Amino acid sequence: MSKGLVFDVKRYAIHDGPGIRTTVFLKGCPLACWWCHNPESQSPAVEMIFMENRCIACGACVEVCERGALSRGMGGPAADPSRCARCGACAAVCYAEARRMIGRETTVDEVMAEIERDAAFYEQSGGGVTFSGGEPLMQIDFLDALLRASKTRRLHTALETCGYAPWEAIDRVRAHVDLFLYDLKVVDDARHRELTGVSNELILSNLTELSRRGHAIFLRVALIPGVNDNDDSLRAIGAFASHLPNIKEIDILSYNRLGADKYERLDRAYRLAGTLEPPDERIAAAAQVLGGFGLTVRVGG
Repeated sequence: MSKGLVFDVKRYAIHDGPGIRTTVFLKGCPLACWWCHNPESQSPAVEMIFMENRCIACGACVEVCERGALSRGMGGPAADPSRCARCGACAAVCYAEARRMIGRETTVDEVMAEIERDAAFYEQSGGGVTFSGGEPLMQIDFLDALLRASKTRRLHTALETCGYAPWEAIDRVRAHVDLFLYDLKVVDDARHRELTGVSNELILSNLTELSRRGHAIFLRVALIPGVNDNDDSLRAIGAFASHLPNIKEIDILSYNRLGADKYERLDRAYRLAGTLEPPDERIAAAAQVLGGFGLTVRVGG
């Protein structure tokens, strides 16, 4: 039975495709976007997150750790990451839930059981299931099995992807995807490398091929102040998208700082510290620029 690593399941999701949906977040992503609000999604391995403000210094985690990765310190436990096996024993006994494991191995049947709990809502609202991440195409065997199981149950399926995957992976699953939610950061390749760590040549090529083959696609553009919110960047996106068939709409997603604290908990630096959310007038102006290319533009998604 196919197994995979999931780090979250969001029920009653209304921004990940049409209707009321359940969104399943698969762990692992080949990009490292400066603004990623789910940094815990990037690593393809299980991680430990520590929320210091919740810790009550009870020492339970120290007592249960068999590898000596935790020891008593002033004000709370001190950690030695080099000794940590990410076994989850400390999280299991953390009364205050200050320690939490990010990522759990699960089966297709287990995930589908969670998805089917809200089947009545999907039918009434025209919703379904969305597979997101991370980048779900990184777990291609697991994703393929989940999509096939979803279609067997006659569920509407959406796949949120950055598009950075071999075409063979996309080709394998595309027949079981009703809607692609395709993230587009910037068109300029050098800027894309700077912002995400990878070229966008494959991303644009896969987007073009999916569109050419008649798949329904919602483009998603996260509007990041100082990154891609200038008119030149938006015009490049609009010009590229306007030449693609089957682009149903472009969704402008406003940057938010909700994930900033996660970087500290994961002991990582946040590249956009100090960046503020774009004002409503800037979002409206961006929508006007993209709409000028004859595209259907929606704020949110």
